[in-house]
Amino acid sequence: MDEPVSRRRLSCGIVIVNREAELLLCHVTGHDHWDLPKGGAADHETPREAALRETREETGLSIDPEQLLEIGRVDYRPRKDLHLFAALLPRLDASALRCESRFEDPAGGARLPEMDGFGWFAFEQVGELCTPRLAAVLQQRIDLHRLLVALRHRVESSLVLL
Repeated sequence: MDEPVSRRRLSCGIVIVNREAELLLCHVTGHDHWDLPKGGAADHETPREAALRETREETGLSIDPEQLLEIGRVDYRPRKDLHLFAALLPRLDASALRCESRFEDPAGGARLPEMDGFGWFAFEQVGELCTPRLAAVLQQRIDLHRLLVALRHRVESSLVLL
């Protein structure tokens, strides 16, 4: 007898970097780790649309879809994959970012933001700030320094075409 096919959930997000080799991370409310802006795709959304929406909801940033470089789909957890994109942004003031996405605090019932802090961090800090699974994706499956070079090249190439 065949086993039922397990349906893997998909979380879509954007790896946002700046020219100083820093990564924008969001602090997860009520936890001791930092994360990428990411989340589940609605039935009607493409991974790109979901990544843009989640980033806007969790940071307040509206990123031009043309700026995105597709990284692709990667295994994340036993029943969850990530579909990631990357964007090169200027080193904006992270303290100005705001999370619109809320959840109900089980302890008190208050509606809290999913993310309660934002910061730029050197690529080398990923292992100490993120969960081990996300750190493995960012350090082993994605070469952040090579990604930054590709994003810079992409931006410079588009300027030459203008």
